[in-house]
Amino acid sequence: MTQRDRALGAFYGLALGDALGMPTQSFSRAEIAARFGRITTLESAPPDQPVAPNMAKGSITDDTEQAILVAQLLIENQGCIPAALLAQRLIDWEAGMQAKGSQDLLGPSTKRAISLILAGHSPEEAGRYGTTNGAAMRITPVGIVSDIAHPECFIQAVVQACQVTHNTSLGIASAAAVAAVVSSGINGKKLEHALNAGTEMAYIAEHHGHWVAGARIGPRLRWARDASAHCNNDNVGDLLYDVIGTSVASQESVVAAFALAQRVASGQMNSVDAVCTAASIGGDTDTIAAVLGAMLGACEGLDAWPTALIEQVRDVNHLQLEPLVEALLALRNA
Repeated sequence: MTQRDRALGAFYGLALGDALGMPTQSFSRAEIAARFGRITTLESAPPDQPVAPNMAKGSITDDTEQAILVAQLLIENQGCIPAALLAQRLIDWEAGMQAKGSQDLLGPSTKRAISLILAGHSPEEAGRYGTTNGAAMRITPVGIVSDIAHPECFIQAVVQACQVTHNTSLGIASAAAVAAVVSSGINGKKLEHALNAGTEMAYIAEHHGHWVAGARIGPRLRWARDASAHCNNDNVGDLLYDVIGTSVASQESVVAAFALAQRVASGQMNSVDAVCTAASIGGDTDTIAAVLGAMLGACEGLDAWPTALIEQVRDVNHLQLEPLVEALLALRNA
């Protein structure tokens, strides 16, 4: 399997997970069960969807759109992300979403950071309160462009991507963990090895950014992976929803994605079942499924995903991720 196969698996896995979780995001687990049963394929959003009302089946959300935005910035700036430019692109992105009448706008950490930048604060200071999962949800292109085999450069690339909006120990550690799994997968590592690399990277990356109170990402990843491996498919949902949590907090949603990835690594679940479980679990379903899809796709390649579903997501959103992936890999291997 080539780097290109793995990188496309990651980016399209992100988009597929995002689209699977789109109709269920912000609903409770019980409400999803009553409305959809269990998500097994792409579904349309109902009229009362709080974030994406009436969106067509297969539609992506902010997770994929902002990841594309980051990829474009990396390509335009030779693997770098200028802080002021990222801030401006996010402002422009939200303005475009508002113009379309969308409710799928910037998350709480990013919105607060942008407000501070507009008020004259430096990009480094603007992100000092960002602890939610916005950086992790859009970090996949950094995992594609940056090689974890060069850890100092890798961490700096992650910090650069997080600094404007999530310049905290929690925000950076969670994004670094996801990017490390993606980068390891692209290097040909098996999923178990990649998850170990992601967990280890969370411990290293937490020393960057502003310290904030909250359960540390690394220990929670280690604990959740072990706990998940000891569940069965009937009660893993209880672990995710009741104990780990599925909110926008990075120490919940990112940890939940790792817990499901561990079940795939242990052979207890396949990749498609895992992202469908993420989309069915309640809370921030689109981000959990998107992050999970990126990590699994990087390790298992594009063939991990049903061709028909990938084509549907590609067609509905007019997605062409191949040129982005090829340009990111060219920078990685330069």
